[in-house]
Amino acid sequence: MLKKVRRKVKTELHHHRLLLLQHICCLKKWIPRTLHISSQDPTQPFYPTHLASSATTSSPPLSLQTHSSKTSPSKTATKPKTSTLTSSKPPLRLSPSHTHLSLTSHNPAVVYKAFTADITITGSDGLDPHSRKTHLISSFSDLGVTLDFPSSNLRFFLVRGSPFATCSVSNNSSVTISTTHAVSSFSGNRSSTKYTVKLNNDQTWLIYSSSPINLVKTGSTINSTGGFSGIIRFVVLPDSNQDSEPILDRFSVCYPISGDADFTKPFEMEYTWQKRGYGDLLMLAHPLHLKLLSTSSSATVLESLRYKSLDGDLVGVVGDTWLLKPDAIPVTWHSLKGIKEDHHREEIISALVQNVDALDSSADVTSASFVLIAEEVCHLDVVPKIRNYLKSMIEPWLDGSFGPNGFLYDPTWGGLITKLGSKDSGGDFGFGIYNDHHYHLGYFLYAIAVLVKIDNLWGKKYRPQVYALAADYMTLGKKGEGSSSVYTRLRCFDFFKLHSWAGGLTEFTDGRNQESTSEAVNGYYSAALLGLAYGDIELAAVASTVLAFEIHAAKMWWQVKEEDTLYPSDFTAENRVVGWLMVRAKEWKECRLGIQLLPILPVSEILFSDVKFAKQLVDWTLPALDREGGVGEGWKGFLYALESMYDKDGAMEKVKGLKGHDDGNSLIETLVMNEDDEDGVHVGTVAMALGGGGKYCSFGLIEIKL
Repeated sequence: MLKKVRRKVKTELHHHRLLLLQHICCLKKWIPRTLHISSQDPTQPFYPTHLASSATTSSPPLSLQTHSSKTSPSKTATKPKTSTLTSSKPPLRLSPSHTHLSLTSHNPAVVYKAFTADITITGSDGLDPHSRKTHLISSFSDLGVTLDFPSSNLRFFLVRGSPFATCSVSNNSSVTISTTHAVSSFSGNRSSTKYTVKLNNDQTWLIYSSSPINLVKTGSTINSTGGFSGIIRFVVLPDSNQDSEPILDRFSVCYPISGDADFTKPFEMEYTWQKRGYGDLLMLAHPLHLKLLSTSSSATVLESLRYKSLDGDLVGVVGDTWLLKPDAIPVTWHSLKGIKEDHHREEIISALVQNVDALDSSADVTSASFVLIAEEVCHLDVVPKIRNYLKSMIEPWLDGSFGPNGFLYDPTWGGLITKLGSKDSGGDFGFGIYNDHHYHLGYFLYAIAVLVKIDNLWGKKYRPQVYALAADYMTLGKKGEGSSSVYTRLRCFDFFKLHSWAGGLTEFTDGRNQESTSEAVNGYYSAALLGLAYGDIELAAVASTVLAFEIHAAKMWWQVKEEDTLYPSDFTAENRVVGWLMVRAKEWKECRLGIQLLPILPVSEILFSDVKFAKQLVDWTLPALDREGGVGEGWKGFLYALESMYDKDGAMEKVKGLKGHDDGNSLIETLVMNEDDEDGVHVGTVAMALGGGGKYCSFGLIEIKL
């Protein structure tokens, strides 16, 4: 059943899906007794970015069963009863995300960076690869984690955005710094509070200490002689550029220990880093940060400090508070541009009736869009049949009567899983190990939001169960000792990268991933619609804000424009869209386009608002339709829908000639996308249609002032 909710993507597009560790306790397999540092992008975490936190829902809904198995749904998962972690695994890598690493290779098909442990930090008890040591996650926040090595008297403040790795040494302990490279030169200043280490791979590392420390080089190892207590900071010069050294010197004495990300109001997010030391705080911003950084923010951009990364240049920013303001996203039930009153209206109604008459158990819940299309063309006779169909499909999941499967609450990881997923990590596309939750549940919430909109009594009856589905990936609750949260804070969303990750609890060599940005967009769009349907302004505002960040990120990193310089030139020349971000993969062009567009909904107009890029993407994909062996009709439908943005008549004729449509799409939805008016609406307030707002039928509006 769940396969009908989450569209069936071709097998060859899924066998390399990468999974994200969503909870800090997953570090059990990663924590070593020593810390390894790479000269990669310092802002990338070695730890999962979605940490267990408080939620808005205090307990599981009564209609949901609790998964009480003593075993975790993942082979790698361990129930987080305590923050004490142990490991016998290889050494921990600071920021091992393969997006920004030491060794870079690329070709027209893929850009890949491999991790190299440039520096290893070992505590006073030395390195014993056969021992099992206890390590402690003593605290965590939206943007950081504090990692303690009690037996070594080391504590690391690992905060995203910091160019420095910061270590606190206690109890007058010794420290060893080693490298896999040869040390070509080593020197210290007169006060023994700064050392410069040059390696034979052209890297220059700076080591700062809060008080004098005596470091001595022996071969490729640097040891402290005598005990030390205080702060040690490590940083690599960007491209060994000596001009950056005075900047790093200036800000070496102020360091972050944690960071919070707060939605202060609709379409705003504020970063606040807790800091120690003296002076101002230096952090790094990726390109999307810089694009969205508000001019009213107290932060100052240092253009002269730049690190290279796969995400684009990371630029220095001074300030312990940033304010990020994405463009306001108008979340509406119907298309933003409307349908022309006479042009092809009867043809759309005919297709609508045809699609509704064909509804049966093989259809999926995206058929809920038929209700909204019916409202737009004022052909409401089909609505009762669609409503009954949607109820028959959804109610068994909400009341627990769907025999083969159903939702369970999993107290181990604080989320919803399915019966099949609890028994088989590959079942339901890995739903039991938290794979693609914002994709799957987004489809559920879209259909449910439409049902609530047209049947308020039904919505009231199932509200507890519905909010449980939303809470699984939309909980915003803050952390705190007094919290009774049972769900993870914004499970899939990365507060620093400003987009979601699709993976769950399984480790993969290549790290985290997200393939379909449009399905991520649908997840938050659907949550916003649910807020509108229930009159829940807070849910609508939060979901709309996350949606805005997700769209910005999709345009920044997944949509590859001809004139872009973010990726290597050979990759940009050959690609108009990224298939999987941060994964080695090869896929057909029409599949890559379709996966970044489905499902076709009103919000698709915003995701692909750049008509020039839409034409570039279509021109890049069109030759693939002549491939030997042919191309599925479903994939063609997505291409023609996008083509309609600049060639409505030509695309319309191609759509009419299609012999079939992909799951999650239909003739009527493609026709409607072809019918958008030329004059769009985009204002300084977000006008959210409460119950509608179509071209022909008038419904109430709710307005959120910015």
